[in-house]
Amino acid sequence: MTPAPVIIAVDGRSGAGKTTLAVELAARLRQHHKVSLFHLEDIYPGWNGLMPGIERYVATVLKPLSEGLAAEWTSWDWEKHYDGGLNVTLPAEIVIVEGVGAAADAARSMLDAVVWVESPGDDRRRRALTRDGSTYEPYWDSWAAQEDDWLEADSVVSAADVHVRNLADGSAPDDVLQALMYLPPLAAILSPELSARRGLQLRSERLDATPDAALLFEALYGRSANAAWLDSSNASVVAGRSQAAARSRFSILADDGGAYGQSVLHRSGATQVTAGTATVTTSGPFFRWLDSVWGRRAVRAPRGYDGQFTLGWLGFLGYELKRETGGNDVQSDTPDAALLFAGRAVVLDHRERTVWLLALDAPDADAWLREARAAVVGASGGVDAGGGAASAAVPASAVPASAVPASAAPEFASRDSATDYKRKIADSQHQISEGNTYEVCLTTTLEAPAGDLDPWQSYLALRRRNPAPFASYLRFGELVVASTSPERFLRILSDGGMRAEPIKGTRGRAADPHEDDALRHDLETSLKDRAENIMIVDLLRNDLSHFAIPGSVTVSRLCVIESYATVHQMVSTVDAHLRPGAPRAEAVAAAFPAGSMTGAPKISTMDILDQLESGPRGIYSGAIGYFSLNAATDLAVVIRTLVVNPDGADGPTLSLGVGGAITADSVADDEYEEIRTKAFGVLSTLGAEFPG
Repeated sequence: MTPAPVIIAVDGRSGAGKTTLAVELAARLRQHHKVSLFHLEDIYPGWNGLMPGIERYVATVLKPLSEGLAAEWTSWDWEKHYDGGLNVTLPAEIVIVEGVGAAADAARSMLDAVVWVESPGDDRRRRALTRDGSTYEPYWDSWAAQEDDWLEADSVVSAADVHVRNLADGSAPDDVLQALMYLPPLAAILSPELSARRGLQLRSERLDATPDAALLFEALYGRSANAAWLDSSNASVVAGRSQAAARSRFSILADDGGAYGQSVLHRSGATQVTAGTATVTTSGPFFRWLDSVWGRRAVRAPRGYDGQFTLGWLGFLGYELKRETGGNDVQSDTPDAALLFAGRAVVLDHRERTVWLLALDAPDADAWLREARAAVVGASGGVDAGGGAASAAVPASAVPASAVPASAAPEFASRDSATDYKRKIADSQHQISEGNTYEVCLTTTLEAPAGDLDPWQSYLALRRRNPAPFASYLRFGELVVASTSPERFLRILSDGGMRAEPIKGTRGRAADPHEDDALRHDLETSLKDRAENIMIVDLLRNDLSHFAIPGSVTVSRLCVIESYATVHQMVSTVDAHLRPGAPRAEAVAAAFPAGSMTGAPKISTMDILDQLESGPRGIYSGAIGYFSLNAATDLAVVIRTLVVNPDGADGPTLSLGVGGAITADSVADDEYEEIRTKAFGVLSTLGAEFPG
């Protein structure tokens, strides 16, 4: 008896292309493994024999193979319509079973992976009849009816590990193989394939150009279903080599196209990865999944390139991932995380006024490099469509009241009325007086029907009105995130350098310079705001220390005032160095969510917030950024962020989260005015007003 094989079932309705997919998948796996292939069509007892055929297959083929034994089975003679000869299928390292019912309920306990193949009904019928000709045509309807009856009683579709849309263009086998690598039961057997996937070569081109970033993004990714633009939209107003200029030096534009493109959505313990036409779902914590795909140096940066992003994952982590870091399990109507894998991207170096084209070596790399080069040239001679990086930051009151047509202005409603929010401030202070917390970052959510609002044009208006170092535009299908965040959550360099830059303390801007200076001075000298900031700095020192080299945690800036288009902010900087060999995904998790969005101490305060706040925060208060193939990451806190959610309870909705830190010294009216100030930049750009 040989060791039990890994068994992969390829199932789906007739004509979906299962046979071709299974044969091609077996051919790819045979490069590193011994593979057996079994077709269920050889065992069905006639045109009315779907269910008896499944029973025969499970008993005489699957059961012995799953035990490492040879399977002896009786074939069906389709010409004589009677049992044929005796056949033997030998076990191998990998066994692929293919056909309608290959993953039926009675079979699933003996399978290591289930692939469900989907294709439109008309295509399936045409393919099946093309393959089998007139012999199948008289039986198509009766066989389809048997499939309907079986699927009505069997949950095979929902139980499948991998779903593939078979476009019959040759892409399905590679997509399925890539998806199978994410399944833990197959990780050991597919280690040769995983090693080949990790042996990546990075190609690059440097162009001396200063393209309009908005035009470039629209040219390259305007039609991409999933795309990301990490946009240092304030680059033109922070010059030289200051810390502010360093934060705003690079912008990244990418989608999930090309040979290596993938996307991932995580919801409540289930991670769904899409690779081309195939989608695989696994269960388990998100940060454990992240550790399996990120944190090892897989590529080297190009010579002369100073950026930390060398392709990889880009997107957002939602606040509700706190369930994995000590918080309660709260459900959100937006994904808990959404990332795309960019196997090619454009990086703008604003300081050097250059463009870097990055692409993993693949058959389609040359064509993409030509396309990207042409797009850069085209966007370098145009007028700035979004204002963005060419615009100077100015006080909000000096900007026109609305940057989008008045007819498009949404009407927001608040989750909490002014009275409710102020009552929750008092409840927060009661928790502080009881010794349960020192500081509570109390938030609320503004929501409005999305109507006909154009997310892209709205983002261009936001970046023009409120340029920021960590602005971003993310699109995952109809879900859109438009952020003008000024706050870094966490950066980990490829060499292990760590940095967090919490913001606590906010004042609005004024058009009059003297009044504006007075507001800045008021923030700079505020003992309350300074206390808030120092408490979060202390919390972050603790968060970073979990995986830092002992003694490396330092505070290089404390309570420094930075000015943005609509607000003054108090910012500090906490630095550390990651221990060699420390798991980087766990280091991110140890600091998540950002302490500036929870309060201190973090875990007990998150529990208090779950009691006070009337619903999930969703994407707000989470993080946006990248996880690079050189093991670097740079993440911003999700604030000053508009979310367009297509799955709202009453249809597509807009949401904007706002909040502030509550301490024992907080004055309710002042705290409420602060959340109005924080919302002003986004609301006024949309022509909207703070509700209530």
